[in-house]
Amino acid sequence: MLRIIFMGTPDFAVPTLETLLTWSGCAVVAVVTAPDKPAGRGRQLQESAVKQAAVAHGVPVLQPTNLKSPAFQEELRSYAADLQVVVAFRMLPEAVWAMPRLGSLNIHASLLPQYRGAAPINWALIEGETQTGVTSFFLQHEIDTGDLILQDVVDIKPEDDFGSLYEKLKVAGAALALRTVQAVAAGHVPTTPQHNSPTLRTAPKISKETGRLDFQQPALALVNRVRGLSPFPTAFTQLPDGRTLKIFRAGVVTPEEAITPQPAVPGSWATDGRTYLRIATTSGMLDLLDVQLEGKKRMPVQDFLRGFNSEMLNEKNLSS
Repeated sequence: MLRIIFMGTPDFAVPTLETLLTWSGCAVVAVVTAPDKPAGRGRQLQESAVKQAAVAHGVPVLQPTNLKSPAFQEELRSYAADLQVVVAFRMLPEAVWAMPRLGSLNIHASLLPQYRGAAPINWALIEGETQTGVTSFFLQHEIDTGDLILQDVVDIKPEDDFGSLYEKLKVAGAALALRTVQAVAAGHVPTTPQHNSPTLRTAPKISKETGRLDFQQPALALVNRVRGLSPFPTAFTQLPDGRTLKIFRAGVVTPEEAITPQPAVPGSWATDGRTYLRIATTSGMLDLLDVQLEGKKRMPVQDFLRGFNSEMLNEKNLSS
């Protein structure tokens, strides 16, 4: 029976942990996760989703602040793991990932080598992909570059956003992790070196500025950015009075589809004050469907317009 140490922090990793806990061919002997952190208005210490799952199953939990600490590494070594499984955790030093006799494998939410980095789900949507997936691979020195083991493709539907695709991929990742661990246990692990190319797309960490909409881009590109950042951290722009408007869902309206003439200058508003709110881009109009004004709740654009003075939008431009 394989002795496994599981490493992960957010709820994305929980299905994989719980799947491994149910397989009789392995024993999860310990879980490594992030230290408890203050959260919420009361700033009370919050346990990670992975820690909560581990505690519920009676699995020992390690929460190191420093992965290079000799004391942590000595404790980790004491569990005599054959394999480490890593999902949505931080970068490991070589002394940690090389510790088990069978190495350490990672589950990544993309079809590597595409979208290496911290935010593969977001960037697959932002780039307008129609397919993504999950990949298992062995950890090496360079992040997300180890030898590939298995991959599963997941279709991206036009209605998918970050929230829905995240849910699909965390389930797919758990199934792939189990198949991968079973292959390791059987001694039949198919590995393929990753190729490098300047055309590969990367997935850098999402910042607040990633969500700022630039209306010098086509409407379709902005719709994809909205999808890739919804429901969190969300795309946004500023109203003419400076207030921030978050955008959770949007569509494209072509000049042919518009019932009334639409402004041609990118960043200009168009609204009838009741049913639609649109912003001109370099190609088509961005049709806002689901929004949130700062200090208010998220709502359909029709509800937003009922309480908003649309006259202030006339002849005004949005900052981009």
